[in-house]
Amino acid sequence: YKSLIGGEFYEPDEENPMIGFRGCGRYTDPFFTECFEMELDAIKKVRGAMGMTNVEIMIPFVRTLEMARDVMLILEKNGLKRGENGLKVNMMAELPSNVFLADEFLEYFDGFSIGSNDLTQLTLGLDRDSGLVAQYFDERNPAVMKGLEILIKACKAKGKYVGICGQGPSDHPDLAKWLMEQGIDSVSLNPDSVIPTYMFLGTK
Repeated sequence: YKSLIGGEFYEPDEENPMIGFRGCGRYTDPFFTECFEMELDAIKKVRGAMGMTNVEIMIPFVRTLEMARDVMLILEKNGLKRGENGLKVNMMAELPSNVFLADEFLEYFDGFSIGSNDLTQLTLGLDRDSGLVAQYFDERNPAVMKGLEILIKACKAKGKYVGICGQGPSDHPDLAKWLMEQGIDSVSLNPDSVIPTYMFLGTK
């Protein structure tokens, strides 16, 4: 936000924005109330006046169960109650806390979209943009794959949606295959990797 025109007048200085004022923590902070309500008005217009009721909500970077509860209350207060008029509210599962408390987070959401980039960085404690440690970034690390497995199993056990967005399946077809074997519902891919990955999965 700070790099946008006028952003420097409103955004705080942060040493590490990646784990700073972002996602659900921003949405539930009084500082951001007016902006978040504008975003919700846009969603209501799309789903209401424009009739696109297939549009769902995705909440990113939900650090705690309290944040999950609070953001759902804000949505309801602004006329976007989960379940009404078919509204689904999903969560980006990208933090170790989301893995440890997967079942509890699913009480608030209709499913997970696993953010494998952030989940890998935060599980392994590294910055993939740093040339000093980027070589250790790998979604196939056993710790990361254990987290992926837990998240997928939690959703499957409750009959809820689970997909993945992130670089991993595009870079590693073997990871895409493993995710498919785990029963994941959808996988995001870079445009140039769609056909090769599709062909790989179709021949195994």
